[in-house]
Amino acid sequence: MPENSSSLPLNGLRVLDFAQFLAGPVAAMRLSDLGAEVIKIERPQGGDLCRSMVVNDQRLDGDSLVFHTFNRGKKSVAADLKQSADLEKVRALIATADVMIHNFRPGVMDRIGLGYDAVRELNPRLVYGAVSGYGTKGPWRDKPGQDLLVQSLSGISLLNGNADDGPTPTGFAMLDVATAGNLVQGILASLVRRGVTGHGGLVEVDLMSSAIDLTFEQFTCFLNDNEQQPRRHKTGNANPYQPAPYGVYQASDGWFAFAMTPLEKVADLLGSAEIGAFSQAEAFSKLDEIKAIVAKILVTKPVQHWLDILEPAGVWCAPVYDWRTFVKSDGFAALDPVQTMRTTHGTEARTTRCPIRLDGMALQNSAAAPELGADTATVFDSLQMSRP
Repeated sequence: MPENSSSLPLNGLRVLDFAQFLAGPVAAMRLSDLGAEVIKIERPQGGDLCRSMVVNDQRLDGDSLVFHTFNRGKKSVAADLKQSADLEKVRALIATADVMIHNFRPGVMDRIGLGYDAVRELNPRLVYGAVSGYGTKGPWRDKPGQDLLVQSLSGISLLNGNADDGPTPTGFAMLDVATAGNLVQGILASLVRRGVTGHGGLVEVDLMSSAIDLTFEQFTCFLNDNEQQPRRHKTGNANPYQPAPYGVYQASDGWFAFAMTPLEKVADLLGSAEIGAFSQAEAFSKLDEIKAIVAKILVTKPVQHWLDILEPAGVWCAPVYDWRTFVKSDGFAALDPVQTMRTTHGTEARTTRCPIRLDGMALQNSAAAPELGADTATVFDSLQMSRP
């Protein structure tokens, strides 16, 4: 839990995190960032599979570094849900909880005896969050709910890249993070309702619905354009439904982004009669031709040359930074978005902090993820003590 958790809005709430990998644990992490006590329920043999999912060959005290990044500040209880003794202890723990999160495939928790209907009987005040890949119905319900696969099925990978490129997924787990955000919103809304009615509820989210929601602007265009597949631009594609010159262009020493700007203004600022010959109505119908001319001009001078011309004229533009440049920028420093987390053994690693500020305060949490089962005895013993 964060060091200042007593002053945070979710202080006093208990969250049980049965989830693995990304979307569910990231949602639980955010609730922890906001002050909740989060107890991770893990298998005694190996725990969350993400403990061993090593990315970039980076570990922290034996577990995957990426595991620590979204399980920071949590407690760990090791329990085998297939063993009746452990299951009874977990049921007793559920009776004390405010929120429960899992991302088992549809039907698995029902077979264990921890589906929503069973848990609601046990704890009517509980808010029950369930994450899946494709929802609970239909032919895809049992497909693996993995970010890259959902980006591929949802059409997202054919919105990115230029026209001649193959499918281009994002370079990070965009849908897992978005789904986590949707789950947190649903949980917080249900907790507000519980404050009025005294009853919890069921919050269900899935990666595919998040994919559709994230692309609502482009997908709405598609639905109202006789369902014509959006056409990626040949040059500098950034949004298939934005007219020229919108996109990313190469200068002589790097790249920069050029946002919405009337063609007449573009022609004037770039000194191009060739661009000026096009009407604004042609900014979309002939965008590939126009963008090719823009690209031919922009590649002749450095990024800063064009920024010095475009920014004073009120054009929305920005250099394209790599991370080494980004972290050295004044904008990055002003946000102070990095924190140091430490394991119980004192091993340190840097990671991002919660992006939310409350009452002017950035939320920091220096605790890394827990060791597997580190809190099993403490948590279960406290249940025994609380029984009459």
